[in-house]
Amino acid sequence: MTDAEWAVALPLLPVPGWLRGRGGQPEAYCHRAMLDAIRYLVDNGVKWRAMPADFPPWDRVYAFFRRWRDHALVQEFHDRLRTKVRESAGRDAEPTAGVIDSQSVKADAVVGTDSRGFDGGKLINGRKRHVVVDTLGLLLGVMVTAADTGDRPAAEVLLRQVTDAHHLLVLIWADGGYTGSLVEYCLAVLALVLAIVKRSDGQKGFVVPPKRWIVERLFAHLMRTRRLVRDYERRTTRAEAMVYWSMILLMTRRLARSRRGRE
Repeated sequence: MTDAEWAVALPLLPVPGWLRGRGGQPEAYCHRAMLDAIRYLVDNGVKWRAMPADFPPWDRVYAFFRRWRDHALVQEFHDRLRTKVRESAGRDAEPTAGVIDSQSVKADAVVGTDSRGFDGGKLINGRKRHVVVDTLGLLLGVMVTAADTGDRPAAEVLLRQVTDAHHLLVLIWADGGYTGSLVEYCLAVLALVLAIVKRSDGQKGFVVPPKRWIVERLFAHLMRTRRLVRDYERRTTRAEAMVYWSMILLMTRRLARSRRGRE
């Protein structure tokens, strides 16, 4: 991280338990070194054991990554950054509208058969990332499943999680794959309007679909972080954590640029 990024990230970091009098030992390595190591791995797609010697030992970095994943600290840090990005853009901290979609990616050989499948529509053997974003393209929720999981069953679970965390959400845009009973389910159970954005029958050539391009832009960003070009994670929870780290990269850079612009 640059100094500007660290200045943005430092006040938003989760406070360790030992600093709050909850016991435990102080970390042997500073948070900046650990964050830099994880960001390097996500951005460049290296193996854990191939961590450059400039960073702390790879097993200590992985232990830090695992602890933040298991205690939802990476999501907490991500959500604080998202709030800052929204406020710097002149938006309310909590969104009222979003977009849902999914992305199928090939899985590496380490991914077991219990969490991988074949997406017949995309002809991809691997996993599927289901995401909900706000109207700025910032992540509200992610769920990783086998690629043969249908969009509508996964959307029921994901939208329930997202609406529990974001109580002001009232509208979600989606493509034609989310039609059917899901629309009635969202309205009756989640008090959420699911608006289907369809292509016009007479459409020719490439046309950017209204609202849906927002989530496609997020997928484009994820594919720029090399660790996410293919799914290399043994567990889906680790794959979801990698998505959050990718978005942390994006938001710290964006906040650092806006900070420099104000100065």
